[in-house]
Amino acid sequence: MRKIIVGVMGPGKNATTNDLQNAYTLGQLIAKQGWILLTGGRNVGVMDTVSKGAKSAEGLTVGILPSENQDSISSSVDIAIFTDMGNARNNINVLTSDVVIACGMGAGTASEIALALKGSKQVILLTNDEESKVFFKKLSPENVYIVESVDQAIATAKTILYSSPL
Repeated sequence: MRKIIVGVMGPGKNATTNDLQNAYTLGQLIAKQGWILLTGGRNVGVMDTVSKGAKSAEGLTVGILPSENQDSISSSVDIAIFTDMGNARNNINVLTSDVVIACGMGAGTASEIALALKGSKQVILLTNDEESKVFFKKLSPENVYIVESVDQAIATAKTILYSSPL
């Protein structure tokens, strides 16, 4: 049986304290489900913190990195994939994920959500950004799920993952 890959996308340097708190717990809960965590792999923001959360619960973490720079890898990434593609690697992030959880919001996160929706992926939005919720829900009402908590994000991911063939 193929392992489930959950992509968590979120802001780097501009992540809020709330984004980081959610990311750590999200990583822990993803690992406890036995799912593989996929992120942008860098040592900043949501990418780093969600990976730390997953590692604290003995999860497997994959990072799809934008460059060949080994200094930018999160210390909590088990498998680092160097793309040397810059932001174009965002498409790899979302297409490799069985479901995408957006934890917070930034320009890179918005591009990943848009690419996921273009690829008919289902996206769970865990953000306080009301404009983003309205915008993405309007773009793809059938593929965007808005949640208010990490527990709701995991419950929604379970519903998506276990009600559709992988």
